[in-house]
Amino acid sequence: MKYRRLTGVMVSVAFLGLLTGCAGKESTEQRYAYPLGTASPEDTVTQIYAEKFAEEADRLSDGRIKITVYPNSVLGGDRELLEGCYDGDIPFVVQNTAPQVNFIDDTAIFDAPCVFDDIEELRDKVDQPEFLSRMQESYRDAGYELLGYADQGFRVMSSNKEVSSFSDFKGQKIRTMEDPYQLSFWKKLKANPTPMSFSEVYIGLQQHTIDAQENPYEVIVSNRLYEQQDYIIETNHVPHLISLIVSEDFYKKLSEEDQKILREAEEIAKEYAREKSDERISEKIREIEESGTKIITPDEETREQMKEASTPVYDQIEKVTDPELFHLYTGR
Repeated sequence: MKYRRLTGVMVSVAFLGLLTGCAGKESTEQRYAYPLGTASPEDTVTQIYAEKFAEEADRLSDGRIKITVYPNSVLGGDRELLEGCYDGDIPFVVQNTAPQVNFIDDTAIFDAPCVFDDIEELRDKVDQPEFLSRMQESYRDAGYELLGYADQGFRVMSSNKEVSSFSDFKGQKIRTMEDPYQLSFWKKLKANPTPMSFSEVYIGLQQHTIDAQENPYEVIVSNRLYEQQDYIIETNHVPHLISLIVSEDFYKKLSEEDQKILREAEEIAKEYAREKSDERISEKIREIEESGTKIITPDEETREQMKEASTPVYDQIEKVTDPELFHLYTGR
């Protein structure tokens, strides 16, 4: 299956290399478009991040480093992308950190709930040289080179029940990812977390088989989930981080100059993606409010109760992650 999936990409890569090699007799250097895979649709921050990275890599290398972005799981879903990147079949991958927990233990720290009160605080943390370098070691141990993180802001809760106090979480049947730490978090809030395929969420809300769900604003609006919900509760429980990773074998074979170009391209793309993310979130919030769905920001007391209830989840995550990384990220 992997061979069939990659055949089209390999052919197009070889074809582009052939065309470029024949473009001018004065150039003896053959150029190839390296594939970059994502499992996200085109109209997302993931795509913005990936395309800006490809554009900057091309510009900074004077056209030597060509990267073609393949969205929408064209090269496979999240798991297949990670496996293909590890094998070296897919040099570049841009994806949410959630699927990486089963491949890179330390990425579980991003499931620690209610660590940050605002998105700039989170961004400062993941950009911190000490934290980033330790995180890069974890990725290298697993066969990947981490270039950096963009984001889609925080994940928030949508519901048909108003949440004006901590007790209002109790009993709500909320769809979550099939993630042990997220399941544990919602249980500690006394909610009733229910893993469900994302494709079933809209119908589940419509038919009231679930009361609530949680996702970044962008996902809530692009899939029109707010149409079936009366409230958005800004729980901001975990960030929706987007990583840009490179196959470690591929990265090691690059010259120091080209490695530097990729790092510089990622830095520019990351800042651009964050700026666009903030703009898009503001737009999504306006669209939700105009629809009549009410946005609720939990008060300080509720937020503190959420943090206190999360203590057992922190303990779970601490057991499977590097102690120093855990401390750097959570401050515990």
